[in-house]
Amino acid sequence: MAGEPGAAGRLRRHDTGGVVAAPRPVANGRARQLFRAADRATLGTRRPACPCDPPTAVPSDPARAPPPAIGIHHRRRLREVWRSAGWPFQDLIEVELLAAGLLSRERDGAGRETLRVTDAGIAVLAQTLQHNRAARDAHEQLVARVAREMQRAGRVVWRGLSLRARTGDADDAAWAMAMPDVYSIRHTTVEDYVEPIVHEIKVRRADLLADLRRPEKGAAYRWLSGECWYVMHEGIARPAEIPEVYGVLLATPGGALTVARPAPKRGLRLPFSVWMALARATPEPVDDDGQLPLGEAASP
Repeated sequence: MAGEPGAAGRLRRHDTGGVVAAPRPVANGRARQLFRAADRATLGTRRPACPCDPPTAVPSDPARAPPPAIGIHHRRRLREVWRSAGWPFQDLIEVELLAAGLLSRERDGAGRETLRVTDAGIAVLAQTLQHNRAARDAHEQLVARVAREMQRAGRVVWRGLSLRARTGDADDAAWAMAMPDVYSIRHTTVEDYVEPIVHEIKVRRADLLADLRRPEKGAAYRWLSGECWYVMHEGIARPAEIPEVYGVLLATPGGALTVARPAPKRGLRLPFSVWMALARATPEPVDDDGQLPLGEAASP
């Protein structure tokens, strides 16, 4: 039609609010290239951020991720790799040790992959060894202190015994090996007055909690003794955390042993098998240097 505009002159109606945009004139090849370059430049320009826009996720950099925390399972695995030929386990503990730089992967001439403890891993093993030695030293010192106090109270004392004890009721009874830190009886000639006592020494909270999660161990101790005590440094646990069937002794930094809660007493006659085990064992030698002066009361 005469008054109707051509295809180049028609108006384009967009969907956004009915706004009419001016038509783009038909251009030759060079002009089309320029238009395309302008469109690309416009699309590549970032518009100002709007508060209503969702936050843009920033990709994380694996190299900046914090190293995994090294726990007891990692230290045990390091020790196993150190003692072995280095064959990989292919589990998540190994992945974390590799990410922390404590292990490294190596391949031999045949293409077999093995693990090697790095210098950083050796430093962790040395630190763990020193920590364990310090804990054992503290444990042995407290064991010796308790044994000395029992001797001062007129008792015969053994350390490091291995005694066979019965656990459970008549229906589900079982036998277990009990190894109390300190085992003592009264120095008497009357069997009913022996009063055997078990002292279990704890210098770390983790060891105490592990013991409390094993009720059969406590049952074995109670089968062997009329009193059972937990001896621990102050601050490791509150007396209320210990079951009431045990007494609680707290070791102060000054060297004293304080009764936080007395142990329940019950009459007990030692079985013949326990007597035989005590006869074969050697009691602790009496500490003559630690003898109290006359007239001074002994500690509990």
